[in-house]
Amino acid sequence: MTDPADHPFVRAVKPLVDAMGGQMVAPGLAQGDDVVLTWEGEERVAVRLPHLSESLDHLLAELERRHGVPLAELDRKTKQSVVRILETRGAFSVRHGVETVAGALGVSRFTVYNYLNRENAAKRED
Repeated sequence: MTDPADHPFVRAVKPLVDAMGGQMVAPGLAQGDDVVLTWEGEERVAVRLPHLSESLDHLLAELERRHGVPLAELDRKTKQSVVRILETRGAFSVRHGVETVAGALGVSRFTVYNYLNRENAAKRED
């Protein structure tokens, strides 16, 4: 019997599941909130979605990997870019999101709010 993880569909969705911080499990092990993915009439894999609190940590870790250094070591312009990315991904709708991001960037909450306000002002001018 072949390993279900070897199926082309499962291999194709794995990068997406990894990017969102999910976990792939066998369809038979799916729990209440898991999403079972079907391909050509057969259940191929179930995706266990991360909790919102874990999502922000996952986003920050992914951005750190992408930049290759701790986020606190980035220059101001790059930190502003990180805040823009996090805003589009909904990071600031999570409770304590601003505080968590500020800690990761090594700046104050006030600075994060300034980055957000600056970005929103630029959007209004367009």
